[in-house]
This record gives sequence, structure tokens and C-alpha cells, in this order.
Amino acid sequence: MDIVYILKALADENRIRILNLLKNRELCVCDIEAVLGIKQSNTSRHLNKLKVAGIIVSVKKSQWVYYQLNDSTFQKFPFLSIIIGYEVEKINVCKDDLVLLEKLKASDRCCE
Repeated sequence: MDIVYILKALADENRIRILNLLKNRELCVCDIEAVLGIKQSNTSRHLNKLKVAGIIVSVKKSQWVYYQLNDSTFQKFPFLSIIIGYEVEKINVCKDDLVLLEKLKASDRCCE
């Protein structure tokens, strides 16, 4: 984990939006794609950048890959919790993303 990679990873709106979605739960890549409305290739590129920076981790379950925040990175760099926990909530698109995610989760739509 290098602070430079972390800061570079934070320098993109889509990656901030992804971290906002992951702040309260583990999510499948298909949920992230659906909320952000971007193609699978773009989503994978953003997720990889966050993973290389050590901000998120992934777990493969069956054919699906699930992502979550990397707790050890958030402990090592507490400013990340402040940014993702409080500052991101002030961004309108991030608020909208959380509403859309709740609607998706409440529907019968499922990756599996």
C-alpha cells in the first residue's frame, strides 16, 4: 500500500462512486455496473485500480466476484474513512447512487 497509489485511485469520480457504494456492504460487480451505468470493461478497470491501490479486496463466489473495502488500509490511512464516510455524502451523484442501489437490492434482480 503506497499513499501515492491511494491518492491517484481517489482522483476519479467513478472510483469515488464505487467506494461510496461499498462503504456499507460487499457488492457484486454486476450491482456496481448497474448503479454506475457504465460498461463492464470500464467497471473492471476502475475496480482494478482500487484493488492495486489496496483500497478494496475481492472474493470470488461461484462465477461472481464480490468487492468490499479493505479494512486494513482504512485503519492504516484513517483519512480514507473521513472521505468515504462523510465527504462523499455531500456529492449529489453519490446520494443518487445509494438510492438506486437500495432500489436494485429491493427488487428481485440478482446476479446469481
